Amino acid sequence: MSRWDGIDEFVAVAECGGFSRAAERLRISSSQVSRQVARLEDRLQARLFYRTTRSVTLTEAGRSLLAQCRRLIEERDEALLAVSDLQAEPKGLLRLTCAVAYGERFVVPLVNDFLERHPQLRVEIELTNRRLDLVHEGVDLAVRLGRLMDSSLVATRIAPRVMHLCAAPSYLERRGTPRRLADLAEHDCLTGTADGWTFDAGSLEDGGPEWLFRPQGRWRCNSGTAVLDAALRGFGLCQLPDYYVVEHLTAGRLVSLLDAHRPPNTAVWAVYPPQRHLSPKVRLLIQHLKEGLARRPEYR
Repeated sequence: MSRWDGIDEFVAVAECGGFSRAAERLRISSSQVSRQVARLEDRLQARLFYRTTRSVTLTEAGRSLLAQCRRLIEERDEALLAVSDLQAEPKGLLRLTCAVAYGERFVVPLVNDFLERHPQLRVEIELTNRRLDLVHEGVDLAVRLGRLMDSSLVATRIAPRVMHLCAAPSYLERRGTPRRLADLAEHDCLTGTADGWTFDAGSLEDGGPEWLFRPQGRWRCNSGTAVLDAALRGFGLCQLPDYYVVEHLTAGRLVSLLDAHRPPNTAVWAVYPPQRHLSPKVRLLIQHLKEGLARRPEYR
């Protein structure tokens, strides 16, 4: 029996808060996790968890052991990765997540290009608009849009993201063109997943550096593509990222509005859990995504 047996399982249970979730992260059965933890407790002659039908919590001995085991795993994995990095060839499984629409249009094609170059690599891509917990769900890399909420993760900016307030010429001919932020309250607005539209407040005395507008209208959908279609039909104003609207702005099918109050670029980010040694597969994929997105006309 290896002296390492049970340590990975113990840390996974402690971090995930249960044996089932730990098993999902480690991709083994719950019974195997439970068995390994029990054997570790037998070797240590100490109970590491209080178990009930509803919860699993660390004992005092478990809390004492957890920090040390995390450090051991980190140093072990870093040593192994350092040797692997000598070959600099991405290999093994890489788990990636991204929002659905952006992932389908931009990220997945670039990941497929990357996979063709590195035949020893396997990828699992979960496109979801749900923000996954990268640590608990064992995700190597997330591509996230807008502002980052979790400061415990490492983030690398891989592309700009400019928000545009715009409308079709037919709508503006019918309802007029807003000249000030205050004019927005008089217009029909096409809303998506965001409850508010953010603008650079400019010289507004009471707005601070940014101004939040609560759009109102008779149309709402949680799809950027659907919002775009409604805007092109002249239903109202919309606020969408550049990659939806640049083509239509250039062609004159949409008109950009209140550009002086355009919100600061919120960026596209590659996000991953903190670690001292970044694996070749993650490091090289981030670089590939950054270079690939820079070549797209939307980001020039």
